[in-house]
Amino acid sequence: MRDKPLAMTQDSSLTDQTAMDGPLLFARVLDGKGGCRLVSWAEAQGWKSAPDNPDAILWVHLDRTKPGVAEWLESGLSIPEPTVELLTSDQTRPRAFTEGEALVATLRGINFNPGAEPEDMVSMQLWCDGTRLVTLRRHPLQTPRDTLAEIDGGSGPQDAGALITSLTEHMVHRMNQSIVDMNEYIDRLEDLDPDDHAEEMLRKITRIRRNCLALQRHMGPQHVALELIARDAPPWFEHHDRREIDETIALLRRFLDDIDISKESAVVMQDELRARSLASSEHATYMLTIVAGIFLPLGFLTGLLGINVGGMPGVDDPMAFWAVVGLCVAVLVVLLVIFKRLKWL
Repeated sequence: MRDKPLAMTQDSSLTDQTAMDGPLLFARVLDGKGGCRLVSWAEAQGWKSAPDNPDAILWVHLDRTKPGVAEWLESGLSIPEPTVELLTSDQTRPRAFTEGEALVATLRGINFNPGAEPEDMVSMQLWCDGTRLVTLRRHPLQTPRDTLAEIDGGSGPQDAGALITSLTEHMVHRMNQSIVDMNEYIDRLEDLDPDDHAEEMLRKITRIRRNCLALQRHMGPQHVALELIARDAPPWFEHHDRREIDETIALLRRFLDDIDISKESAVVMQDELRARSLASSEHATYMLTIVAGIFLPLGFLTGLLGINVGGMPGVDDPMAFWAVVGLCVAVLVVLLVIFKRLKWL
């Protein structure tokens, strides 16, 4: 909705100094205690889990449009080619599946980039084998930055399952602002006078319904994807992580319900405006019909008396005009009485 964009400013300028070259946006090695250390793209490409720190987890966030991403996924992480194509393609419908000990998912979040519409959702692909997590995006996405801020602050996730849970939780929570904005937008429309702003209201309501449908189209499959993660994730995705995902699923379900309510509210307003417009049109047509019904016999009478033929009575009588006027008034009164008794007036 261009009148009040349901979006917040995207902080896409945050990049690590070590990630200025290549596809890397940022990379961290989690220490399993909530903290991390920064790693470069070269170090991330050759990273292996050390025996002295088996709880360490590598998280790499990449721009999937940059060259070399697909090659590293396939050769460096031994990801099958079909999965690499999924992770780097523009087929971004939310989905999730397991591949051996790895979890693969595509998730979508609200587009908070400046000037974006709510339905312009942005995707994030992820692949994780329990010790390495790779997230990929095409357009700027704030969700990974939220989790990164927690990690850099020393209070982040401690394992791969918790890291994925944090990402999904932030992604779903960020949808709340757009839904709240949409509800406030509907409230403001309800406060407008339909008689003065009917066309404007109909145009904005149509936009709201389109936004709701677009959000449902993406969030419905995402709900299914999260349920699959909670149910079929590999063993390294622990029980408490599944519980957290369940809470995120419940929140997403509530957001879907809120979108349904917003859509129904928009439908009710739209139906009311159309009903008012139809009633106004029908009333105008009805009044025109009444006027035509009154003046039709009067028009016939005056037309009959106005024909230019010989023998017309009263041609030489100066009082004939007033007699005709009196006759017309009498006909008008009779018609009004008849219409009143028929309850047409």
